Amino acid sequence: MIIVTGAAGFIGSNLIQRLNQDNFNAIIAVDHFNDPEKNKNLDGLKIQEKVDRDEFFVWLDKNYETVEFIFHIGARTDTTEMDVELLNKLNTEYTKSVWKKCCQYQIPLVYASSAATYGLGELGYDDNEDLIPQLKPLNPYGDSKQVFDVWALQQIEKPFYWAGLKFFNVYGPKEYHKGRMASVVWHAYNQIQKTGKMKLFRSHKANYKDGEQMRDFVYVKDVVDVCVFLMHHRKDSGIYNLGSGKARTFNDLVKAVFVALNKPATIEYIDTPVDIRDTYQYFTEAKMGKLKMIGYSSNFTDMESGVAEYISLIHE
Repeated sequence: MIIVTGAAGFIGSNLIQRLNQDNFNAIIAVDHFNDPEKNKNLDGLKIQEKVDRDEFFVWLDKNYETVEFIFHIGARTDTTEMDVELLNKLNTEYTKSVWKKCCQYQIPLVYASSAATYGLGELGYDDNEDLIPQLKPLNPYGDSKQVFDVWALQQIEKPFYWAGLKFFNVYGPKEYHKGRMASVVWHAYNQIQKTGKMKLFRSHKANYKDGEQMRDFVYVKDVVDVCVFLMHHRKDSGIYNLGSGKARTFNDLVKAVFVALNKPATIEYIDTPVDIRDTYQYFTEAKMGKLKMIGYSSNFTDMESGVAEYISLIHE
C-alpha cells in the first residue's frame, strides 16, 4: 500500500492519478475530507481506503506492515495564514509525527517542503543542505516548513530513505478549490474569461519593468513525475528543490494563457499592495543540479506547453 496525505488536495490528487496510471491502486488517501468541492479531485481515482488525518496515526499503528511508501503532501498551504499555532500543529508537528512513525516502522518517506523557505532569496535558491539553517522565510507558512527542514537535518534517527521537496510555483489541473492560493494561471484563465484582460502587479523596482517579475513556474505533472522517481530510487536521502529550473516573467505566463485561449493579450498593471510590497519576491529560480546528479534525467515541461495543456483541460 502507498499512503498519500493531502490526498484530496492539488498535488496529492495528481500524484494518486499518476500512481494509478502506473497500476498502483492500493492507495491509502489521508485528508480531512471536509470540503465536498475539494473531494471531487478524487472522483474516478482508485483508492483502497480513505483515512481522516486525525485518525491516521492510529490507523498506521495497526497497518504498518503492509505500507510500502508514504508521500506526506498534506499541509496548511495558505501563505497568508497568520495563525502560527495552527501552522505549527498542521505543518511542523504533524510532519514530525509522520517522520517518527517512518523511523519506527522503517517506511520510506517523501514529504513536501516549500520554496517559501528561501524568503527573499538572499542566499540564492540552492538546495545545499549546509545553507538551509540560514534561510529566512517571509511568513509563518514558510517558517513552519523551514523549522521542519532544519529539524529533519538534525535528527540522528532517520527513515532508511527520505526526501524533502521544496516545491516552487506549481500550477496545473485540480487546483480549482485553492481560491486565492491557486496559481496565476488559474486566476488568469478566470479573469480573462470574465473580463477579457488580466491585471498584474506593477513593478516598484527600477531594474524590473511592469510584469517582468520572475518566478520558477513548474507544471504539476513534472512534480508528480519526480515524486514517483524518488519512490523507485530510494537512495540519496536529503532535501531537494523541485521547480522547472528556469525563471519566467508573469508577462510571459499570462501571454501563454491568452494564446491558449486564442485571445489577444490585454494586460493592465496595478500597484502591489503596500502591506506586501517590501517582501514581494521579484525573482525565484530553483537550482536543479542536485536532483539531476542523483539520476533524474526527464525534461521539465516548458511553460507554454504546460499552460496550453492545462487550459485545454479546464476550458470548455
